[in-house]
Amino acid sequence: MSRLPFPLVVLLLSTALSAQEGAVQRMDDAAFGVFDNDLLSAEFHRGRREALRELLPDKGVVVLFANPERNRSNDVDFEYHQDPSFYYLTGLREPNAVLLVFKEPRTVDGQEVKELLVLQDRDPRTELWNGYRLGVEGALQVLGVEHAVTGAHFLELELGLDKDDALFVRRIEENLTGDPHDPADLAGLLGHFDGLGLPLKPAHDQQLNDWLAGLREVKLPEELDLMRRAITITCEAQEALMRALEPDMTEYQTEAIVEYVFKRNGAEHEGFPSIQGGGGHSCVLHYVTNRRTLGDGDLLVSDIGAEYHGYTADVTRTLPVNGRFTPEQRLIYDLVLRAQEAGIAEVKAGAPFFAAHKAATAVVAAGMMELGLIDTESEVRRYFMHGTSHYLGLDVHDAGTYGPLRPNTVITVEPGIYIAEGSPCDPKWWDIGVRIEDDVLVLEGGNEVLSACVPRTAEAVEAMMAQEAPELPGR
Repeated sequence: MSRLPFPLVVLLLSTALSAQEGAVQRMDDAAFGVFDNDLLSAEFHRGRREALRELLPDKGVVVLFANPERNRSNDVDFEYHQDPSFYYLTGLREPNAVLLVFKEPRTVDGQEVKELLVLQDRDPRTELWNGYRLGVEGALQVLGVEHAVTGAHFLELELGLDKDDALFVRRIEENLTGDPHDPADLAGLLGHFDGLGLPLKPAHDQQLNDWLAGLREVKLPEELDLMRRAITITCEAQEALMRALEPDMTEYQTEAIVEYVFKRNGAEHEGFPSIQGGGGHSCVLHYVTNRRTLGDGDLLVSDIGAEYHGYTADVTRTLPVNGRFTPEQRLIYDLVLRAQEAGIAEVKAGAPFFAAHKAATAVVAAGMMELGLIDTESEVRRYFMHGTSHYLGLDVHDAGTYGPLRPNTVITVEPGIYIAEGSPCDPKWWDIGVRIEDDVLVLEGGNEVLSACVPRTAEAVEAMMAQEAPELPGR
C-alpha cells in the first residue's frame, strides 16, 4: 500500500477541491467589507426578529448585547466571534453593539420603530488598523435594520422605557473593563442600560433564552444551505485525512490537514478546536493538545467541524493509523457503528430527543456484555460516558428545547466506546477509543444523514485509506 508523505498532503486536495472552484461567488464591496454573496440575507434576519417579536407580550422589550472582545495576551485579542443569537437576529459580526426589539412601536429620533440596533461608529483611523466597520449606513443598507444609531448617540437617547415595560434581557455575565477612550464600548453600553434603573426579572430572561432556543432549533432553508456547505467541507477534510494518514505522523499534522481543507474551501473557522486523539488519547473525549506522534497500530479519533458563515458541522471518524483495524479494534468499531445505526433509526419528527441515545446505549451495553467487557448493563457508562446527541447549528452544541424532535432540526448521533489503559478488562482492549458521529436532519417520518458523504463502515474506511493520492504536476 503506497502512502503519501505528509509534506505532499496538498496533493490530496486537487481533485476534490477543483470541483468546488467557483462554488462560492464573490462580491467586492469596498465600502463595507462584504465579500461573500451567500451570507444569510437581511430578509432572513428581519424575519427572525419578527418571529421573536410575535412571542413578546404587550409592552415587551428584548435587549441583547453583542459578545465582548476577549484578550488573549498583553495587547493581542482573540479573533472576534459574535454571540450566536445576536448574529441570528442581526447578521452583525462586530463587537460593542446592542439590539432592542419592541413589541409596539417606540419613538426614537422622531421615528416610530419596532427595533433599534446600536453599533460602533465608523472611524478611518481604527479601520486602518483593524478593518472595516459597517457603521449606521451599513447597518441600514447591508443588514436592513429598521433604525440604527451609534453607541455615542445611544447614550444620549430617551427611549421611553419605564417600569411598566416587560423587559427580556440577555446580559453579559463577564466582568468588563471599559475603554477610557470610548465611553460607548460594551461596558459603557451595559452600564448605561443598568443606569436606567429598570426592574429586571430573572424569569423574563429565562423566557427569552427559551424563545431563542425554540427559534434556533428549527432551521430555515437558508440555514440548511450553509450547514450542508459546512458539512460537505468537513467530509472532504475527513477523506483527505484518510488518504494521507500513516504511522509516525503527528497529531498536529493530522490537524493541519483537516484545517487546510477547511480554509481552502472557504470556511472562516473551525466550529470547535479540532480533536485529533491517537493511541491512548483516543480515550480522552475532548482532547485538543494534538502533539503526540502516532504509532503503527494506533487508532485516531478525528472529531472535526468546519464553520461556514457562522454554522458548524460536527463529524467524527475513527481511523486505524496504518490503514487496517486490528481484530479487537474492528470488534469495537463495528459495535459502535451498530449502535449509531440504531440511534439514527430513531431520529424522526415527534420522537423524544433522547430516543437515539436510549437505542444506542442498549446496543453498546448488549455488545460489551457479549464481549465480556462488562457484566451488567448498568456498567455501560464505564466505557460510554457521554450523550449520543446534541443540537447543531450556530453553536456546535446548539440551542434547543430538548422536547420532541421537530422537522428541519439537525442533531448529531455519536455513540462511542473508550477503553483506557488500566481499565478492568483484558489489556488487549486497552487504548481502544472509537467514536462515530454524523449530522442528521430530522424529517417527517424519517431523517437524512447530511454527513453520509464520508465513509463510515470499517470496510469503506479501509478502502479510502488504501487509495493512491493524486500526483502534483511536475513531480
